[in-house]
Amino acid sequence: MSLNDDLAAVQRCVDELTRAVGRLTTDPAGPDLRRVRADTDHLRESVALLRATATTQGRSRPHRPEGFVTIPDTPYDSSLWTDSDDEGLGARDRHAP
Repeated sequence: MSLNDDLAAVQRCVDELTRAVGRLTTDPAGPDLRRVRADTDHLRESVALLRATATTQGRSRPHRPEGFVTIPDTPYDSSLWTDSDDEGLGARDRHAP
């Protein structure tokens, strides 16, 4: 399944949960049912934000902070280090006593 399919399935489940909670709260609800209703509303808002973010990111490049530098996974060119010693180990052509 794609991300949009998964989010649509989650949206359907949240809608069903909202209907079920609505059926429970037909009479004056106590604090527990008010909390469940508030949590369900919060969940619905969170899924809506996820869906909006997924559609926005699908259309544009991922956001990178200013000055962000990507470091490649490829090994460094060993010719860059020919004139340096390994710190604490001495020079390459000499051995420690």
